[in-house]
Amino acid sequence: MTIQFDEDKQKQRLDSLHHQEEEDLVQILSAKYGIEYVNLVNTPVNTDALRLIDEKTARESLVAAYALVNKKVKVAARNPTDQKIADIVATLTTKGYQPEMYITSTQGLEKAWKMYKDLSFAYESRAGSLEISSDEISAIINEAKSLPTVISILENTMSAKKSYRVSRILETIVAGALATNASDIHLEPEEGYVLLRYRLDGVLQELMRIDNETYALILSRIKLISGMKLNIKKDSQDGRFSIRLSEGDIEVRVSILPGAYNESIVMRLLDPKSIRVSLDDMGINPKLLSVLNEEINRPDGMILTTGPTGSGKTTTLYAFLQKVHNPGVKIITLEDPIEYHMPGIVQTQVNEKGYTFSEGLRAAVRQDPDIIMVGEIRDGDTANIAINSALTGHLVFSTLHTNDAAGTFPRLIDLGANPTIIPSALRVSMAQRLVRRLCKECKKEVVLEGQNQNEIETTVNGIEDKSAIPADRSKMWTPVGCEKCNHTGYKGRIGIYEAILMNKTVEEAVQRSSSDREIWDAAKGQGILTMKQDGVLKVLAGITSLEELERVITLTD
Repeated sequence: MTIQFDEDKQKQRLDSLHHQEEEDLVQILSAKYGIEYVNLVNTPVNTDALRLIDEKTARESLVAAYALVNKKVKVAARNPTDQKIADIVATLTTKGYQPEMYITSTQGLEKAWKMYKDLSFAYESRAGSLEISSDEISAIINEAKSLPTVISILENTMSAKKSYRVSRILETIVAGALATNASDIHLEPEEGYVLLRYRLDGVLQELMRIDNETYALILSRIKLISGMKLNIKKDSQDGRFSIRLSEGDIEVRVSILPGAYNESIVMRLLDPKSIRVSLDDMGINPKLLSVLNEEINRPDGMILTTGPTGSGKTTTLYAFLQKVHNPGVKIITLEDPIEYHMPGIVQTQVNEKGYTFSEGLRAAVRQDPDIIMVGEIRDGDTANIAINSALTGHLVFSTLHTNDAAGTFPRLIDLGANPTIIPSALRVSMAQRLVRRLCKECKKEVVLEGQNQNEIETTVNGIEDKSAIPADRSKMWTPVGCEKCNHTGYKGRIGIYEAILMNKTVEEAVQRSSSDREIWDAAKGQGILTMKQDGVLKVLAGITSLEELERVITLTD
């Protein structure tokens, strides 16, 4: 008779005996210390509780939070009398939790710790809201000091994707964008991969390539939390969700388009801190700033700011609202969508079905407002109602898509506005662009010469207010690149502006002709800089570079 020895089976029996011995020992210690025993091997672990103590701390201190009801949290430790445990309990108490201590075995803790690999940074607390652990996000933001570091974190997360849920990958992408102050996240499918890019200071920067299998999961996750339909793949969809951090909510506006290989995603991060820019800090030339401060304090009339998408028009409108907002005035806004929430202001969101800009504007006038902000004038109805509102005792702020300040007048006429009443309603027509600021740490001074010098001198000679021209025009600055600016040479953005004020000469030009050139000729003598002139002065002051200015506007006529 042959006897076979099953080594694996014997090992399992020995492990089982050892585990039981440990459980028996822990129960003895429980009686000794007067701390209740819990067998975590057989006890469900709540992930919301688990996230209260990060994995590194939990493993080092032999502890795990495993149950959470309201603010009562159950915490199990191998040695509850350890000073590390006392510190963890104190931290939880400071955060408003009521910890209850239990003693448990190491094997029970290991069972709980295994759940960290499935633990997302986030959970959905309500439709369209993504709650993210501020501790986890803060850890990434503190670690991600530069774009290369963000890329490294993303690559590590992607390489360990089998150990993580797709939500954790998505949240790492979002956290990296927040860490680098990106305004947008782009996910663009190609034939064999998906390109991930961040828009930093208005320029897209490539981070990494994601495999198609992972992207399919990310796409489904984004659709789910943004309130989109998962089964629609051949039509565009729009949605939004919010990231709830301890410092406040960050709204994420999501756009999905069908593409040749898969659906393309753009997520715009709307950080409320980005609109807390006062009118005085936006880089507006002192003379134009003085004019704007005077005009926005009038009881009626219209101020329009123009420019392409991404030129900072919305930030300018919010700066106007912050300047005029006080308890004595009623302000109503019509936006598509509401990008930032401002207390004390009635903000409404328009839609294509019923509550359009024109319908909303008609309704807003009946609410007895002092000031109306219209997100954008897109059609003739909206243009005419906005103009009539400005003529009947309301101050109106709005935006328009044109190339320059003079283009406002022919654009309004093209939309069907009566050219004879436009001058009576419109006080100021502005245009603006955003240029990147040179990094203060690494910008390099160069001598101004050749073609560059000729372009700048030609522009400077056209400035009517000679007091704005610097005496030294022999140098400018160029980008270099360092760690502080993610090796781009630029950090942050600033506006360049131009404006035309309504006066008798401009009014006659508008009623006589809708030619941009004639309107610019009529505006001569107002002494306000054009965008080109404003940009050149910022180049000479070392705020931006000539090549950056040429990227945004045309310098040669």
